[in-house]
Amino acid sequence: MTKPFRNADGSFRLIEERPQPPPSTQADKPLRVLSVIPPMTQLNTPYPSTAYLTGFLRSRGVDAVQEDLALALVLRLFSTDGLLEVHTQIEAMPEHNRTSLVQAFLAQFDRYLSTITPVINFLQGRDSTVGHRICSRNFLPEGTRFASLDEYIDPDGGDPLAWAFGALGMQDRARHLATLYLNDLADVLREAIDPRFEFVRYAESLAQSQPTFDPLARALEAPLNLVDRTLHELTLASIAKHSPQLVLVSVPFPGAVYAAFRIAQTIKEYDKSMVVGLGGGFVNTELRELSDARVFDYFDYVTLDDGERPLLALLDHLHGKRPAERLVRTFARIDGKVQYITSDEPDVAFAEVGTPTWDGLPLDKYLSLLDMLNPMHRLWSDGRWNKLTVAHGCYWKKCSFCDVSLDYISRYEGVAATTLVDRIDAIIAETGQTGFHFVDEAAPPKSLRALSEELLKRNRSISWWGNIRFEKSFTPELCQLMADSGCIAISGGLEVASDRLLNLMKKGVSVDQVARVTNAFTEAGILVHAYLMYGFPTQTVQDTVDALEYVRQLFEAGCIQSGFFHRFACTVHSPVGKNPEEYGVTLMPLPPVSFAKNDVGFIDPTGVDHDALGKALNKALYNFMHGIGLEEDVRSWFGGRVPRTRVARNFVERALR
Repeated sequence: MTKPFRNADGSFRLIEERPQPPPSTQADKPLRVLSVIPPMTQLNTPYPSTAYLTGFLRSRGVDAVQEDLALALVLRLFSTDGLLEVHTQIEAMPEHNRTSLVQAFLAQFDRYLSTITPVINFLQGRDSTVGHRICSRNFLPEGTRFASLDEYIDPDGGDPLAWAFGALGMQDRARHLATLYLNDLADVLREAIDPRFEFVRYAESLAQSQPTFDPLARALEAPLNLVDRTLHELTLASIAKHSPQLVLVSVPFPGAVYAAFRIAQTIKEYDKSMVVGLGGGFVNTELRELSDARVFDYFDYVTLDDGERPLLALLDHLHGKRPAERLVRTFARIDGKVQYITSDEPDVAFAEVGTPTWDGLPLDKYLSLLDMLNPMHRLWSDGRWNKLTVAHGCYWKKCSFCDVSLDYISRYEGVAATTLVDRIDAIIAETGQTGFHFVDEAAPPKSLRALSEELLKRNRSISWWGNIRFEKSFTPELCQLMADSGCIAISGGLEVASDRLLNLMKKGVSVDQVARVTNAFTEAGILVHAYLMYGFPTQTVQDTVDALEYVRQLFEAGCIQSGFFHRFACTVHSPVGKNPEEYGVTLMPLPPVSFAKNDVGFIDPTGVDHDALGKALNKALYNFMHGIGLEEDVRSWFGGRVPRTRVARNFVERALR
């Protein structure tokens, strides 16, 4: 039996309609579960959610598979066929609608077409020799993104890239140039095809803290553009390949929500009976008060927090072994209305979730990008890292800016070092790769000590990095032990670099303590990245200037090698959002919420223009990471008049002594 099916371009074709078994036979039929990574997440390594879910489901005897549609979409768009389609679309545009960037793309199209495949192969590690041609600066067409090279300054007046990469750093130099080339092409896609296109924050504004589903609904009702059509085709190919009965779409960030709904839309157009579930970090954070029934035109179920227990309950339900009213932490549409259903069942213990598996993901096709020259900063986009968790949740869970009330922070569970290294061994055996990124909120010092000792005991040679708190437990001895076991880098929250504000944040560290801990890591040969923050409640201009001086001294002393300034955002799940009076601010009223709820505006009595200060902070930090401007008065980075810093010029030097 056949039925008509709408193609991505609006035309129709006949497909074979798959007969649905009666409900009574569902219990006898094993379900195949497909977990999907939607665009956009990461290009250098798989986002770990599907690997964890697939590994767990297989450990329970479930037929589970996975696909990374984020990577697949980028590889399809950034190919000769993809660029030809982009070119065709642009040629059909009126000339007055073509920006200068798009015109430049057309002018150099033949060069883009001849270089795209070699560049992708190079970034995938398939063809290293083309790096010589890339470095010549005559091989790749160079758009506006290459202007950033002019910002690098060689202190001796020579080639700035030679200063950055050295005389023999050809591969890294070529990788950086190839990354700029891809960013140029992404800009063309954004200006000519899809104004929402980004490698990371794709259509983010449609979902992030959007109180209603309306913006996303309007976008999903619009005609498909080239990016949408490509994702549509890839989704159908994935369904045809695996023939799943249940599809799980894991959405970690707002920048993956739009594509997740497009994927679900395609599936439901293809086969309404196919069950589609939505979960992940964005859902756990922002959709806890979901009430818009339109979401369930795309997804049958939406689950909260760790997915293992809700999935087991859902699978039982789909097999007819459990009634709907006994689902766990699950939204569903019943009689036209959204209902939240949960049962008082314990979560699967962290020690029992099993080992994540990357089986089925194309590990040889991920792109090692180098978008910033800083040796620490590059780790997030360069290299294929096996992502793993040392412990569930955060052992500290006191920071006032953090979503400490949510399960992924509040429920702390550790695991034995022997179990963790067993998982490491299994992953190396599967992937053949020995690089690990521990993605904890803050890995406990005690657990990292035990892990390091177990790795050394078993004589394992791996490279690993992860996130910590800069607490005094990280002694020089522990830092050296971690380095000996393979630790190459750590990141941690320095936040505001002000003891007054650190106390208000309940951070549990002081600036001089951070100096000593970061120095201990650096002395052990471990790179250090500092998460920094500005705009925290009651933070004054003076506080901001002082914080930048602390940061300058930390860079100057070699305590940290990289950093990033985040603008403070108040969330409804944080202590500031729950008890604003304790932090001297007043929350702004939120509109009625039926979709996403997270960020909440607030009125700070200081009245400081933090946006203007943020530009100065980020400019200073960018230069500090390249060893530039460390000797200058920090006031020089600010456009207007700011007060002199109150921090002693040798504060960090004294702290280290």
